[in-house]
Amino acid sequence: MYVIAELKAGRAVVVDGEPFLITWNKFSKQGRQGGVMATKLKNLKNGNVIQKTFQGNDKLEPADVGYKKCQFLYSTGDAFTFMDLTSYDQFELNSDSVGEGAKFLVDGQEVDALVFAENPIGIQLPSTVNLKVIETPPGVKGDTAAGGTKFAELESGTKVSVPLFINEGDTVKVNTETGVYMERV
Repeated sequence: MYVIAELKAGRAVVVDGEPFLITWNKFSKQGRQGGVMATKLKNLKNGNVIQKTFQGNDKLEPADVGYKKCQFLYSTGDAFTFMDLTSYDQFELNSDSVGEGAKFLVDGQEVDALVFAENPIGIQLPSTVNLKVIETPPGVKGDTAAGGTKFAELESGTKVSVPLFINEGDTVKVNTETGVYMERV
């Protein structure tokens, strides 16, 4: 059990039976009163952020969270199917659990599954992914002094702004956190 002095950003705790990640904390103490820890907590199941204050002798249970390697197999509607690479068991996550990462998933891609109490609750993509350009208009010569860009549809179905020299069939590196084109691979 964690006492409030041990609550730090980056720790996973259980609050009301749900796993939360502490994203911010501030300890304060006034006079003879006990200490108070103000925190911002991110729900690891649905991504909601809440603010919660813990008093002097409150204790929190550490969340049993971890990551395991898995492979994205396919999606059908709102369900995304993955396979655990150690046990070869398949599991499904809904679009709320996958979140914004769904825009960068391609069949056969390896990702890390966030696991709470032996049940997968989300995924973590690598910071960058290499995706093939499926469709983009041809680049127009001239007027590139301002660094012209155009939109390109990638094999995952998402669209990103790319430089004019990118053509269909090229592979580009995209930042999965910002969704921004980084370079041609």
